[in-house]
Amino acid sequence: MDANKPTIVIADDEERERKVLMMNLRSDFNVLLAQNGKQAMELIEHNKVHLILTDLKMPEVDGFELLEWVNKNYKTVPVIIMTAFGTIEDAVEAMKAGAHDYITKPVKMDELKALINKSIKFGELLEENVRLKEKIKKYEGFNEIITVNPQMKSLINLIEQVAQTPATILIEGESGTGKMLFAKAVHYLSDRADRPFIEINCGAIPHDLLESELFGHEKGAFTGAVGMKKGKFELASGGTLFLDEIGELPLDLQVKLLHVLENQKFTRVGGTQFITTDARIVAATNKNLKEEVTKGNFRTDLFYRLKVVYLRIPPLRERKEDIPLLIEHFLQKHSGLSKFNNIVVTEKTRKILQNYDWPGNIRELENVIQQAIIFSKDGRISPEVLPDEILSGWLENENIDSEEYVPLTKNELKAEKEKRTAKILDELEYKFLIKLLKSTDGNISHAAEISGYDRRQIQNLLKKHGVEAENFRR
Repeated sequence: MDANKPTIVIADDEERERKVLMMNLRSDFNVLLAQNGKQAMELIEHNKVHLILTDLKMPEVDGFELLEWVNKNYKTVPVIIMTAFGTIEDAVEAMKAGAHDYITKPVKMDELKALINKSIKFGELLEENVRLKEKIKKYEGFNEIITVNPQMKSLINLIEQVAQTPATILIEGESGTGKMLFAKAVHYLSDRADRPFIEINCGAIPHDLLESELFGHEKGAFTGAVGMKKGKFELASGGTLFLDEIGELPLDLQVKLLHVLENQKFTRVGGTQFITTDARIVAATNKNLKEEVTKGNFRTDLFYRLKVVYLRIPPLRERKEDIPLLIEHFLQKHSGLSKFNNIVVTEKTRKILQNYDWPGNIRELENVIQQAIIFSKDGRISPEVLPDEILSGWLENENIDSEEYVPLTKNELKAEKEKRTAKILDELEYKFLIKLLKSTDGNISHAAEISGYDRRQIQNLLKKHGVEAENFRR
């Protein structure tokens, strides 16, 4: 078939009709013939088809069944119905069922060619529309870059500028900051959006397998290589290759990676034939690569070859103004984990989350919100459902700054000391209560027994601190 010509399928049970159409249309189109809807389906499944021209009345699978199948499986391929002059009402029914157009027999060839060309252009518009929708759908991850932070906004603007270029990009940031989201944003904002986005974690694959994963291997290249395998560079050709944790790449493979970046070609393991690739490279690391270069762990030439465009994603502790937005985002995202329609985060919980340093960054925050939703038994996320590591340090993070207010007189000093002492004791009492309930699975009688308090005193403490004992019951 001529790759420069559109391909059409003609389905008609009359052999003479098929041949006439074939002779008149083959100069402008690749023509595939089917004597019923079933044969047409097989041709469509095995070929890139731009249009279907079909009669309605055929044995086995008729034109209506074919139309229904195409609308379900190949929505962007237009269908033109051929019908006798006396059965135009059937053509109208077919149009209601999703046919693009119809033409009456006997067919006028000039009219048919014009209709086919018009319909193919319409199909191309439909296909482009689907691609754009898919691009937006795939790019929904970019909506998870939730921020009001000026530095983050600058990074987003930079991505929008460089996405359409072929420039190699290096992303540095701590684990959990969203490096993958930024890499996908680069891909789906580029003209490569309909091509593959291939990722590989350079730190998660054993050294002896990593070369094969990156560049592929030939059959028999090593023990266990029972067949040829394409590597990530080959699979990503025309698209984007995301090299995550590039700082973990061994020095010998750094040399080979540099060669590929400079020459856009490589050989599979055990192979001798060069394979070209035009994959756009986005690399990411949670290390400071400049320091790794100084230590001799990373090649200087590769570092600067990757760092054509450089992005540093700030950790969450440097953009705490985003925490309230992220909390709301994750509450909505994971609301299905709760049996309650509305999940409410108490003010004390928000304050604790806001003041925590989040060493695991956004990934840790999302996990904490998921866990809190699951363990909340009344639709309220209160401090007791938070992990111990967050609760244990929250008193130190309370905003008690002695420089904000310094007493001047003896009485003022006494009042301030009492106020701060009461606050510290109150928080200590709260932490005591939480530890007690966790150790007794929320059993008030058991809590009273091991603490020395009676049940009434435990219940008073629960009421004072707004804690629900049932939240600790397993």
